[in-house]
Order: sequence, then structure tokens, then C-alpha cells
Amino acid sequence: MPTLAIVGAGSGMGLAIARTFGARGFDVALIARTPAKLETLVAQLGEEGITAVAFPGDVMDRSSLTAALEAARSHFGAIDVLEYSPAPRSPVPGLTMVVPSETTVDSLQAPLEYILYGGVTAARAVLLGMREAGAGTLLFTTGGGSVDPRPMFGNVNPAAAALRNWVINLHKELDGSGVQAAHVAINVWIGENGPEGIPSATPEQIAPVYWDLYEQRDKSEIVYNG
Repeated sequence: MPTLAIVGAGSGMGLAIARTFGARGFDVALIARTPAKLETLVAQLGEEGITAVAFPGDVMDRSSLTAALEAARSHFGAIDVLEYSPAPRSPVPGLTMVVPSETTVDSLQAPLEYILYGGVTAARAVLLGMREAGAGTLLFTTGGGSVDPRPMFGNVNPAAAALRNWVINLHKELDGSGVQAAHVAINVWIGENGPEGIPSATPEQIAPVYWDLYEQRDKSEIVYNG
């Protein structure tokens, strides 16, 4: 069976993406920093007939993240698709949003670690194996601010934009190798009860975008506007 590894697995987008791929024959490696949350997701997916295994790892700790992905690869034999989409449900040290005029070098550090450095670390943990196999897919998720920045995310948008730039560049480098890289910018509120005037979509509505990228293999980016 092919294997999908989700970094930043949670009960929203992570679960929806796991279901989307799992329903099509994928096993799923779930990676996040909270073991109890992961075990809940493993149980949910198992009840739906999807094989999932938890591998605790922290995107802010590069050695921890690399170890989790290496453990997943060892368990399943290979990672065929990597999806990177950490979205904190609990506080991350140093990750506090500020507007552009209040952004400092220090306030940029945590977003860079969480979004850019974590994404690059995750890719490096699986890319060699994919290149040796001549097949694989790397999918990275950010918010719409990576494309059209919003002042309330003044220190987060630069990190997201940097990851987007790197992923699109990686897509160009990998052209013809059998390995693809693509970026998803989610430019809507995910879930219900969002701010007035901002379009929203459920994780289940968004998740098929990832399968389309995996199947079609011809795009470096999709901006999801609903």
C-alpha cells in the first residue's frame, strides 16, 4: 500500500486529508507533537477502515521531526506522499501574531521555525528516498496570506511566503524526476463560525484539492478560494 505522511496532523484539515487518501488505498502516518491527539485520530481512522499509525514529532524541533518521519518510513517501508500543514491548536512558544509595523527580527523567528524551517526539514527527511524511487509527492499548506498578505499576520505572512517560494522553486527543480512538489494556499476560513465577510469552507470541501494535485501532477500551486 502507498503511504501518506501528514505533518501537523489534527482533527481538521489533517483528518480530512487522511480520509481522502485513506479511502483511496493509502496507509497514513500521523505526525504531531501531542501523542494523545494522534491516538484519537488513529482510532477514528481505524473505525473507518483506514490504517493509520502515530509518530509523535515537533516541527519546532528539527531532530524530533526528522526522527518521526524516519520512523514512519521504517514502519511502512516508504513515504509516497508528504503533506505539511501544522496549525497550532495550543500555544507555540514565541508564535504570537503582530502587524507589520510591530514586526521585529525576534518576532519573525518562531514563524520561520514553524513554517519554513519545519517544511524544509520534513522535505529533506523524505526527498532522498523519493528521488531514488523516481516517484513521490510533496505537498505544503499555508494560508492565503502567503499570496496576498494581511496586516494581522504581519510576522507570519513572510514565513509562509518564504515556504511558498521555496516549494514552487523545488517544483521547478524536480521537473522530470518523477517527484513533484506543490503548494496549497487556503484563502478561506476553515470551518464554521468564521469572521463576518470572510468566505469559509469545511476541511472536507478543501481536502480533494490535495488528491487532485497528487493525481494531476502538473501544478506547482493551488490557491483555494472556496
